[in-house]
This record gives sequence, C-alpha cells and structure tokens, in this order.
Amino acid sequence: MRVLLVEDDDLIGSGVEAGLRQAGFAVDWARDGREANLALTTTDYALVLLDLGLPGMSGEVLLRQLRASGKDVPVLVLTARGTVADRVSGLEAGADDYLGKPFDLTELIARCRALLRRAQGRSAEVIRYRDLTVDPLARTVVVGDTRVALTAREWAILVQLITHQGIPQSRSRLEESLYGWREEIESNAVEVHVSNLRKKLGADFIRTVRGIGYVVEKI
Repeated sequence: MRVLLVEDDDLIGSGVEAGLRQAGFAVDWARDGREANLALTTTDYALVLLDLGLPGMSGEVLLRQLRASGKDVPVLVLTARGTVADRVSGLEAGADDYLGKPFDLTELIARCRALLRRAQGRSAEVIRYRDLTVDPLARTVVVGDTRVALTAREWAILVQLITHQGIPQSRSRLEESLYGWREEIESNAVEVHVSNLRKKLGADFIRTVRGIGYVVEKI
C-alpha cells in the first residue's frame, strides 16, 4: 500500500520512511506543505502521516483543505505539539489519530495498521478468503495448511487486491501500490506479478477485467 509521509525533519523522516518500507509500504516523502498538497491532488494514498509544523503550508491548513475536497483518506498526525488544545485542534481539522513526538516506531506502525483496518471495514488484522489466510502483520500467506512464499511486490499486489474485494484495480493503481516517487516502474511488472500470484494461489484467484484491470471477487 502506498502512503504519503509529510515531514520536514530529515532525521525523523528518514527513520519513519525506512520503518514503513520495512513494514511493506510504498512511501512518498514530502518535506513541505505545498509539495504534500500537490501529491494529494495527483495520487490516491491509502494513508497520510502528517506533521503539523511544516514550511510552505501548515499541516493543519493542508488537512482542512484535504477534508474540504471530500477526500476521506486516513490521516495520522505526527507532531511535537502535545497540548490537549493542539490535539483537539488537529482532530477537529480532520485527523483520524494523533501521535506526539518523540514516538516509538513500532507504535507508529501499529497505529497505521489500525487506521487501515478501520478504513477497510475490518476488525481483525488477519484476512481470510476462501482457503487463504493473509496476515499483514507477519506478512505471511497460507493456502489451506501450506505456507506460500511471496516476493515483496507480489505481496503488495495481493494486499491491494484482497483489501478491495469486488473492486477492480487498474494497472496504474496497482503500480501505485508498488512504487514510490524515486523508484523506476518496471515494464509489465504488474502482469508478471499477477501471473506469479495465480500460479501460487490458484488460476482463478485473480480475475482479469478486460479494459479495466484485475479483481479478487467479493465473497
């Protein structure tokens, strides 16, 4: 899944970016409010991690504009502003959760996963689909009683499809779940990964929707 990190502190940003990537996310990192605003108008993100004290445009203004535009992407505010009034202001501006600095990276990742579960209408981390069990936390896939090994990008496509059951995902949308800004998009990568997933999980697991993309049928 692709997330937008909005943080002007290089030390904090680099640590969070590395942690998110290790947890399996594709990450775009914006260092000021205007850059983040442009990213949000051109890309659909699964989650936004937003610092409030930003140059160019404050995080609170950015957040209010995001909500005024009708976008309901989950937003986790990361800020050194730790007073009750600051937290209330951030939540009323449209934040879904609030984490004060300094924070523990494991708690940050846990809060990200909780927000994504809520946005996807899931109460549990583990996803069960037919005879398939997907554990996003452990990053494991089990078919029946057999554990199946997936590459990082096969995993990213699987999670994008299985968390949007019944909703066809275009090639460009799947590419967005695989690559951040600084990563080169490989030709035919989506088709190759989908083919490999079909071999590992079953030929009928992913259906091609002609002219649109791919879908995992809702059950």
